[in-house]
Amino acid sequence: MDSQKVDFFIISTSKYFESYHVPVIREKMLAMDESKWALIQTLQFKDPILILVVSLIAGPLGIDRFIIGDTGLGVGKLLTCGGLGIWAFVDWFLIMGATRQKNMEKLQQVIY
Repeated sequence: MDSQKVDFFIISTSKYFESYHVPVIREKMLAMDESKWALIQTLQFKDPILILVVSLIAGPLGIDRFIIGDTGLGVGKLLTCGGLGIWAFVDWFLIMGATRQKNMEKLQQVIY
């Protein structure tokens, strides 16, 4: 794979991943087959900042967890009103990391 393409991808999408994932992503993308490039370009990642805003506004309803794909946790937050607010408060600190992890899992399905 062309290193310029990979570097451009890293620069344009690094906010969607944890900083320690970026070198691993670069290494795997440089080693992968060129045919996967089109599939990578079609991936849509969730923005951690946007999910944090959703969590601040509608955290007790579990909407933030539904958006990132944690349906079970979303249902749990919805039924308990965000764990009586405690779970919703804790998620304000955890949701960005969870979003970045989900983005990494989505990318890993393609590059591995």
